[in-house]
Amino acid sequence: MTTDDGPARQILAVAVPAFAALVTEPLMLLADTAIIGHLGTEPLAGLAVASVALTTVVGLCIFLAYGTTSAVARSHGAGDEAAAMAQAAGGLWLAAGLGALLAALTAATAGPVTDVLASSPEVAEQARTYLLISAAGVPAMLVLLAATGALRGVLDLRTPLVVTVVVALLNVVLNVALVYGAGLGVGGAATGTVVAQWVGATWLVAAVVRHGRAAGADLAPRPGPVVDAARTGGPLVVRTATLRASLLLATAVAASFGDASLAAHQVATTVVTFCAFALDALAIAGQTLTGRALGAGDATGARALTARMVRWGWGCGAVMAVLLAATATWLPHLFTSDDAVVDVLVPVLLVAAAVQVVSGPVFVLDGVLIGAGDGRYLAAAGLVVLAIYAPLALAVQVTDAGPTWLWVAYGGFIAARWVTLEARRRSERWVVLGV
Repeated sequence: MTTDDGPARQILAVAVPAFAALVTEPLMLLADTAIIGHLGTEPLAGLAVASVALTTVVGLCIFLAYGTTSAVARSHGAGDEAAAMAQAAGGLWLAAGLGALLAALTAATAGPVTDVLASSPEVAEQARTYLLISAAGVPAMLVLLAATGALRGVLDLRTPLVVTVVVALLNVVLNVALVYGAGLGVGGAATGTVVAQWVGATWLVAAVVRHGRAAGADLAPRPGPVVDAARTGGPLVVRTATLRASLLLATAVAASFGDASLAAHQVATTVVTFCAFALDALAIAGQTLTGRALGAGDATGARALTARMVRWGWGCGAVMAVLLAATATWLPHLFTSDDAVVDVLVPVLLVAAAVQVVSGPVFVLDGVLIGAGDGRYLAAAGLVVLAIYAPLALAVQVTDAGPTWLWVAYGGFIAARWVTLEARRRSERWVVLGV
């Protein structure tokens, strides 16, 4: 497909398979939450603590997917397949090295981290068990990010889709067997997920190697591509750190309201993550197509694609808002049988539903600017947004306003992101052509 194709056709060609792959991952998290949630409030609250710690570690490395997609897509758009796959290999080697270091760090700090974030000693114990086992899957998760980003950059969207679906199904089967069949509780859920992650990582690395050999690329560990991948990812680490700091702050505030509020926060965060991954399909299209268009020197095409995707982002966000609002009263019962958690959760989900409208264009513009390599602006904008959100969240805690108002503060977080991203789009300073 060339950049002369209509914007709608190009977007759909990337977004549809990306959507199918992206929603599979949060579906896996939804399944884990439901499986653990029916063990009781304390295991569910423990999952909330462990999940936010684990996703912070992995989330800070999301540049392995985003940066790799952008770099590979630019070289691919310029017609240099060997350079594209060398960039992909650099991302994989960087992911493997970082993964080993972060796995050790996660295991070493599991105790102190869970003690700080948990709402009670019982919750901390559940969280610590989950986090210690999950540390073994950190290298696999980072390699999965880098390999998926590389394959998206060369428009191989089918392989990540197939792998993600298989891994998600394997994860559910293993978790049910280990949690309920073997009676291993949260430890069984963590073990099943780690095994599934390593299966997926091995599969995707093999796919990248096949592409690299076909292109005649040098896939051995070389300083150049690895350093390039790290340099590209630096600003994106800062951008992601600001997002993760906001989520950590929200979890800490939710924990201050008690076990039921923290458990409800986990369910709400999981549901909103599902919505985010669904909307992120357009962001993936933005990363891939913007990188290809700019790499090919097509500024007009990049602008046209962006305008179309932003309009679609508003529409998809509105649809997501309606669906979440319509299911807010019965959805909590899928995850917990604790009436106290349900009572907290329903109004929270209604607020989260309203926020989805603006989330659509936010994810699109974030993806476009990542695809354009505009990481420095995203890092600066992230710091501004965090400076706006932190006082809002802390005000909720100080006034003891409760979980619903914490999610109202989240609405302010999303609104601030939209203002900073839309301002950048209108300036067009992100339109930089060439590899």
